Amino acid sequence: MKLVNQTEQISERLGDEAAVRIICESGFDGIDYSMFCMRDDDCILNTPDYKNHVRKLAEIAASYGVTFEQVHAPFPSAKDGNPEYNGKMFGRLVRALEIAGILDAKICVVHPVQFKENQFEQNMELYHKLEPYAADFGVKIALENMWGWSEELQRIVPNVCSVAEEFNRYVDALDPAHFTACLDLGHCGLVGDNAGAMIRQMGSRLGCLHIHDNDNVHDSHTLPYTSEMDWNDILHALGEIDYKGNFTYEADYFLKKFPNDLMPACEKFMHDVGRSMMNKIEEYRVKK
Repeated sequence: MKLVNQTEQISERLGDEAAVRIICESGFDGIDYSMFCMRDDDCILNTPDYKNHVRKLAEIAASYGVTFEQVHAPFPSAKDGNPEYNGKMFGRLVRALEIAGILDAKICVVHPVQFKENQFEQNMELYHKLEPYAADFGVKIALENMWGWSEELQRIVPNVCSVAEEFNRYVDALDPAHFTACLDLGHCGLVGDNAGAMIRQMGSRLGCLHIHDNDNVHDSHTLPYTSEMDWNDILHALGEIDYKGNFTYEADYFLKKFPNDLMPACEKFMHDVGRSMMNKIEEYRVKK
């Protein structure tokens, strides 16, 4: 198991190269490259220079002995009833898979989409269209459990793949050679589920994680132990199922209120918390 952190928040402030260097110098084993900027036409990853950009990032990480372990494709992956957006975004999802391949990352997270009609079938169509590209680039596509927003209720509600039964159905319908599940632990409680229970229900389907904390009301994406999630049960559950993937944070909203000069210190603290949690998983794995 590798300790992995994502680039998003530091990249937004200081750029991708600085983000990679800071994560590496903080002691992490791996990097999750965030490609959310691809929603914007002027993102460097949408320009002809994208290969040079990501190869430079790979060189920086390699100089520290750190690997790119996974990436996050832009989202929404598609919009219901918006063929113009969907056509443009499909090309960017393909490029995200290509970039994962250039970085030698094993997994690319591609969110499933909420459709008003035939939701399962439309998502399967999207993933099957992406499958040959994933195969060509040597990358697995990871589906993620999602949440939605009710304007009527003014709160988060379940969405596509929100609960284990539905999430398992989606993953089981796809070829495990090219697809896996990314369980976002923070999303579980937001829709009234329990992260530990969901881990146990999904078992060996889990190929990767998004690890962060919240109060089961707001999607805070903050550091574990700083909010309300039951980390003792979560870590027990990961040990019980003999989870084989990495320990990957998606917790860098924790960084938002800190100034730029404290980014290295914050990342080092996140590293220390992650190492402690990984040790507990290993203890529970032995005791299961």
